[in-house]
Amino acid sequence: MPQSDAPLMLSISGARGIVGASMTPETVARYAGAFGSMLRETMTERPPRLAVGCDGRRSGGSLAAAAVSGLAGVGCDVVALGITTTPTVGVMIGELECDGGINVTASHNPIEWNGVKCLDSDGLAPPGPIADRIISRFRENRVDWVEGAACGTVSHRTDADEIHVARAAGLVERETIAARGFHVVLDSVAASGCRSGRMLLESMGCSVNHIHGEPTGIFPHVPEPTEANLRELAGATREDEAAVIGFAQDPDADRLAIIDENGRYIGEEYPLVLAGLRMLQRRGGGPIAANLSTSRMIDDVCAGFDGAEVVRTAVGEANVVQGIRSSGGAIGGEGNGGVIVPEVCFIRDSLSAMALVLELLATDPGKRPLSAIVDDLPRYSMIKRKWDLTAIGGREAVDGILERVRTHWPDGTVNDADGVRVDIGDRWVHVRPSNTEPIMRLIAEAPDEASVEAIAGEAAAAAGIG
Repeated sequence: MPQSDAPLMLSISGARGIVGASMTPETVARYAGAFGSMLRETMTERPPRLAVGCDGRRSGGSLAAAAVSGLAGVGCDVVALGITTTPTVGVMIGELECDGGINVTASHNPIEWNGVKCLDSDGLAPPGPIADRIISRFRENRVDWVEGAACGTVSHRTDADEIHVARAAGLVERETIAARGFHVVLDSVAASGCRSGRMLLESMGCSVNHIHGEPTGIFPHVPEPTEANLRELAGATREDEAAVIGFAQDPDADRLAIIDENGRYIGEEYPLVLAGLRMLQRRGGGPIAANLSTSRMIDDVCAGFDGAEVVRTAVGEANVVQGIRSSGGAIGGEGNGGVIVPEVCFIRDSLSAMALVLELLATDPGKRPLSAIVDDLPRYSMIKRKWDLTAIGGREAVDGILERVRTHWPDGTVNDADGVRVDIGDRWVHVRPSNTEPIMRLIAEAPDEASVEAIAGEAAAAAGIG
């Protein structure tokens, strides 16, 4: 394998690297082959069947073809879906009764990145021990290539978006939403959510001002759906007098960001809060799974419903899904714009989130605008910071950083299920290494900006990374 100084991130979330350096067609074929080889060991009566898609970035086509080749080359039958969102691949795994799947995606990473996300037969990221087995096979080059007639078959489906949209729209009262005649601004960042995002909104009777709605694979702005990257969407929503809301998808459309009718970016914590609120209204209570880095706004929302509770998990989609399953919940997610509705699929899904948020608007007794609904929710200030690991001592420095945070507040409540989270009265701080990038993250929340700045600065100084 060619050597490169570019990072290749291997984790429970799959593999990510720099295209043309650490992420090449050969890398993808071997990683897919390692995944397929592992499945073949456990399935002796028939070849494994897998679905493969890609998130729309320009490098996706060639790398998805490599994933298809890698799987077929170890004897798996493959259904190629073309440009699809990650949750769409999850939906199709269930629809086609597949044994797993792959989406070629680097999610919100810049365009020079791409990656391989493996999914199991339930359409979710494999649990840690299985992910470790895939990574070990890849690193040790234990790929069981087959010969001649033993190679797997390759077929194609072109209806994946329609199937996904039907499921997401089926969550909600489409007629109620359509009766409001909502006008929505949507930014699909020229990637995989373009077709299905517009299709969903139009299926619910919305008119759409669709910016960056062609899947060219060239991102028009930095793709992570943060406030700094969505100024164009905010301006378009503010200037469009008919618009009631603005939505932004990331490249693989598993995350959602929301702009209110005034052009205000309301934060990546709110999709789960708003969708969760609507789900609690529909069901009258129940558990909501959320990771340790997610705002306590979701706790406040649950406090308004009998039998509602928050189940806290480690960061990562698979961990949140475990929380949903263990609690029997109908929804879960993360404070990065990720909402998981198992009725649709066990993957963060921007389509499900959009449908529930629009239903929340459509069924509001006072027909309040989004800005008023948001302003009536409890508010906190949150800070999210990150440091390149190479600048703070590398991976070997992580344990020491976490231990210093753990012991800094002797009266704090510590949760070390994922890095270290410490709750101190009405504020908290969470420090952890990323699963998908070579960085250390610090997330803090408090009742006001001064308080969160203070606790975030104190935590960074205590950790020795401030």
